[in-house]
Amino acid sequence: MEPDLFTAAAEERQEKDPTGSPLAVRMRPRTLDEVVGQQHLLKPGSPLRRLVGEGAGGPAGPSSVILWGPPGTGKTTLAYVVSKATNKRFVELSAITAGVKEVRAVIDGARRATGGFGKETVLFLDEIHRFSKAQQDSLLPAVENRWVTLIAATTENPYFSVISPLLSRSLLLTLEPLTDDDLRGLLKRALSDERGLKDAVTLPEDTEDHLLRIAGGDARRALTALEAAAGAALDKGEAEISLTTLEETVDRAAVKYDRDGDQHYDVASALIKSIRGSDVDAALHYLARMIEAGEDPRFIARRLMISASEDIGLADPNALPIAVAAAQAVAMIGFPEAALTLSHATIALALAPKSNAATTAIGAAMDDVRKGLAGPVPPHLRDGHYKGAAKLGHAQGYVYPHDLAEGIAEQQYAPDALKDREYYTPTRHGAEARYADAVEWTRQHLGRKRS
Repeated sequence: MEPDLFTAAAEERQEKDPTGSPLAVRMRPRTLDEVVGQQHLLKPGSPLRRLVGEGAGGPAGPSSVILWGPPGTGKTTLAYVVSKATNKRFVELSAITAGVKEVRAVIDGARRATGGFGKETVLFLDEIHRFSKAQQDSLLPAVENRWVTLIAATTENPYFSVISPLLSRSLLLTLEPLTDDDLRGLLKRALSDERGLKDAVTLPEDTEDHLLRIAGGDARRALTALEAAAGAALDKGEAEISLTTLEETVDRAAVKYDRDGDQHYDVASALIKSIRGSDVDAALHYLARMIEAGEDPRFIARRLMISASEDIGLADPNALPIAVAAAQAVAMIGFPEAALTLSHATIALALAPKSNAATTAIGAAMDDVRKGLAGPVPPHLRDGHYKGAAKLGHAQGYVYPHDLAEGIAEQQYAPDALKDREYYTPTRHGAEARYADAVEWTRQHLGRKRS
């Protein structure tokens, strides 16, 4: 938005007393030298250096820059540094809330400022991928005529989300996820800096390592978690952020459901546990109790579908289709005949061979993702079906499995941090035995290391 007296006063108060702002805001770099990571964009003579007046400017300076990268890698930070380091007029818009009207107002103001005062304007447009084609079109005259210097930020691939005319008139800068070393330096600065925690707490190595996993290369997430954990430690009167305190602080709140005096969920739980335990008679008993109590048959059918995947999985690949067919039939016929269909499915599931391998596999994978174990998609797997993909190295070196006699190529599919991770551990129960053989064969032909 256009700066005004109220905004300026608020910023001045924040600079004098920053304690009311989040740690991630307080620790924003004030110069390019304080920026962590992205060293490939911060070399002497780089476009960003020239943009803040370091090196050649004027006709040689960039007229428009698009910053593309994951959240928390410094797109807004770089724009903020430009606003502090340059003498140019700085205006910020978000594509979430702004439209063509606001863009035109900024452009008109920029032309007046240039003509009347010789003051150039930098326009920072966050989330540019949220702008429609027409909205992006409104930026073209200002960019082409250099009425403004545009810095646009996006988390989406600009070859898909930014119109070609604007892309061709802009310098595309790709930001990479921050490394653990980048974040370590940031955390140490936040712990000791006057703008940060001022040495109020310390961060042991084991806690720091877990914090880095949580952050997953996102500086904002790292600082937010650090601030929350530091506050919790200080509330306990502790001068050190323990691993326990960090885990308690950042852990997701458990979702609890409880109705005193209502056996609704107790009986449903007993039904599923009886199926899991292969006790068909007990399962039928609890099913009968739910039917006699007037339970919604669709609720029972939903629980059976969950059970088919959670407790049976690929030990009997027919279990889920049976449960789904039962749910569809129940929705069509209702009680009393639906009792027969529910009985049919319950018996089939209770007597089926059991495996929770699918359940534990996705649980382990999601746990790693929540811990921040992810990383960029390997370049050879990225989408290469658009103009400019080859220049980025996308889809280069990919081996098409169908071209090979065995139909499988020895190449890396998972991100680097997870290339040797094994989530699915099949049992030898029922039909899953053949999946166990398939997993062993495919992992061997993919060249995977044995865990």
